[in-house]
Amino acid sequence: MGHEDRGKAHFQKLPVIYSEPDRGLTDVQVKERKRAGLQNLPVEAPSKTAGQIIAGNVFTFFNLIFAVLAVCLILVRRYKQMLFLIAVVVNAVIGIIQQLRSKRVVDQLSLLSASRFHVIRDGKEKELASDELVRDDVVIFKAGCQIPADAVVLDGEVRVSEALITGEADAVYKQKKSALKSGSFVLSGKCRARLSHVGEDSYVSRLTMEAKKKGFGKKSEMMDSLDRILHVIAVLLVPLGLLLFWKQHWIMALDIPRSAVAVIAALVGMIPEGLYLLTSVALALSVMRLGKNRTVVHEMSCIETLARVDVLCVDKTGTITEPSMRVHQVVYLDEEHYSQAYVTEMLNAFYTQMEADNETAMAMRRYYGKQIPWEISGKIPFQSSSKWSAVTFRGKGTFVVGAPEVLLRGNFPELSKRIGRHSRRGERIILAGEYRGQLEEGRPLTGTFRPAAYIVIANNIRENAAETFRFFREQGVAVKVISGDNPETVSKVAQRAAIPGAENYIDARTLETEESIEKAAERYTVFGRVTPEQKRSLIKALKKAGHTVAMTGDGVNDVLALKDADCGVAMASGSDAACHAAHLVLLDSDFASMPKVVAEGRRVINNIERAASLFLVKNIFSFFVTIVLLFAPLPYPLTPIQLTMISGFTIGIPSFFLALEPNEGLIRGKFIYNVLAKAFPGGLTNVCAVLTVSVACKIMGYPVEVMNTMAGITVGFVGILVLAQVCCPFDGKRFAIWASMAAAMVLNVVLLGKLYSLVLLTFSQLLILLVIMGASYPFLMLMSRLVPMVITRWNGRRQKYPRTL
Repeated sequence: MGHEDRGKAHFQKLPVIYSEPDRGLTDVQVKERKRAGLQNLPVEAPSKTAGQIIAGNVFTFFNLIFAVLAVCLILVRRYKQMLFLIAVVVNAVIGIIQQLRSKRVVDQLSLLSASRFHVIRDGKEKELASDELVRDDVVIFKAGCQIPADAVVLDGEVRVSEALITGEADAVYKQKKSALKSGSFVLSGKCRARLSHVGEDSYVSRLTMEAKKKGFGKKSEMMDSLDRILHVIAVLLVPLGLLLFWKQHWIMALDIPRSAVAVIAALVGMIPEGLYLLTSVALALSVMRLGKNRTVVHEMSCIETLARVDVLCVDKTGTITEPSMRVHQVVYLDEEHYSQAYVTEMLNAFYTQMEADNETAMAMRRYYGKQIPWEISGKIPFQSSSKWSAVTFRGKGTFVVGAPEVLLRGNFPELSKRIGRHSRRGERIILAGEYRGQLEEGRPLTGTFRPAAYIVIANNIRENAAETFRFFREQGVAVKVISGDNPETVSKVAQRAAIPGAENYIDARTLETEESIEKAAERYTVFGRVTPEQKRSLIKALKKAGHTVAMTGDGVNDVLALKDADCGVAMASGSDAACHAAHLVLLDSDFASMPKVVAEGRRVINNIERAASLFLVKNIFSFFVTIVLLFAPLPYPLTPIQLTMISGFTIGIPSFFLALEPNEGLIRGKFIYNVLAKAFPGGLTNVCAVLTVSVACKIMGYPVEVMNTMAGITVGFVGILVLAQVCCPFDGKRFAIWASMAAAMVLNVVLLGKLYSLVLLTFSQLLILLVIMGASYPFLMLMSRLVPMVITRWNGRRQKYPRTL
């Protein structure tokens, strides 16, 4: 019986322990559960193991093809043509080293950003990571926590959202004996709960494993495009190789060694041996760079999304302003009925009884934190959707604190004007007063409200906010401010932060239909009094309008919108639930680091797009030449060793240097069309030039060795021209890359020609070669204009007349 089976057998024998909420498990009981496999371990590791990384770079389909080709060359004793194996080994080694380096950084950051929970053990409260919890542990949950394992409430009360696992947006009230599902998060309240199912037995783990079985998981457009390209190549590789061998050996009567070399040259040319590696390494390096800037990447695909972002949605607090808030002023409104002393006493009693689960409540708790012996008989916690909270004190009455416009409901016009003056200065106002009437959680107030005081809360604009938003404006990224605060207040703050269009604001309470939200999403910059559900609707409306949307957030009320955004960015200082829902987490919780994050995304994707076009030039050339030669009475014009030299100096080496270049331009269009538009001109130029060389050699009766030499030099020359296009506009570094590769190509042809199966050309042969090379440049320029036009027109027709199933 294996270890896992023994653990499951032991699981059946270990009884459930119903320990007291204030005692928890003993150390002995914890050790028993760990030995039995009842620990809350994740169903999949946050990153690949070292063994998986090595295996992933060594045991690939294309490496298998290369190994088979090498065996074929050994059998026909053409050892020199096996030089391409050096590139294969170097690619694998580079990939392994870089991904292992990236893994170390990611693992270290994962430890820093891992959620920690307060657990009761042996009657003492301890703070532990999620994977240290065991079944039957007593855990304390409060607002902002994401439930790490299935649990049952022992005491206390909480409101939780199960939207991330069930799709239901409405909050669910949980009290003693209620079940808590892993993956849900606490909106308000506090409780102690016993963990009932942990690790792979928990609800969210079962969902994860089921999704894995069904193949769920979203790939980025770039990775999906690369997968499709590689899949097409993999499907065509073997049949084309067999057909070409049949044609070379049986139709053209070439001997087996020469036929094998020709086929292997064609197949080596079709395999983009470094493309997927370059992409993986570039993304791994990007994750590592972001990690050094204290940014945790949860989903690799979000790096590409960042590069395409054209709308950034932000909150006011913690993004435009400093996260910490403070009470700036208290204005008493009815001292005849509610004296200063009475209001102060009431607010102290209110906030010592109410859970401080948002920044406003924390600021009020810091100001009103004195214990008052008022007896509570009921309370309703704050909800983002209703904008108020209430406490009923025995013998004192019911008091409500919340947003002025929600509590006043059009009454007290003079008071509304006074409060409006504060809002126009960008200050947040909290209104407090006595309430008489029916209270229903999450519903508007319908009874009588008597205002007693309003509290002015302020937080400072971040020092570098204006500079940060200027970066996004210059990069063509529109900023939308989505806040639960008064829209006029938010607008003033946004204007002080120099956000373009900040004067265009709207109260989200007036947006009652999806259609009105969609229109407002395009028209306005600032949205105030937004509910969590409206945040989701605004994100969806912007995406529906064709935008790529990023969103920053830190609160529980941001979770659903963070999940719906193309790229959700959470502040580590915020709630655990927000950090879990986001694609990226800023460990320093500093919005000023966002320009670096966006710039990194653009740099890596722009450079991958540029490098991918270099790789596909060779693949397009080899594919089309092979197709033509299946029908034309011509031998294959190149040898594997020549293709190795050309690939090294025009593709492999320069692509890795270019992948490290700064490149922060906004990415437009689809990856596959952008790459093909850049690759096809060079590929078609190579096809036409090499076929011209082959036909000329056939007519002139030149031997195969001369044809190989002329074709190899021609393809190398076109490769240098394409590299020049990719490097444009030249700067010092890019010119150095291009010039060194061109010089290396010339030196290898002149000094090491024999190694690459090149022969000396006669004057007439050299003249023909120069004419073909000279014609290649204008032909490449012509194709560089025509191909993008054709691809753009074809793509436009596909969008106008999409295929239907």
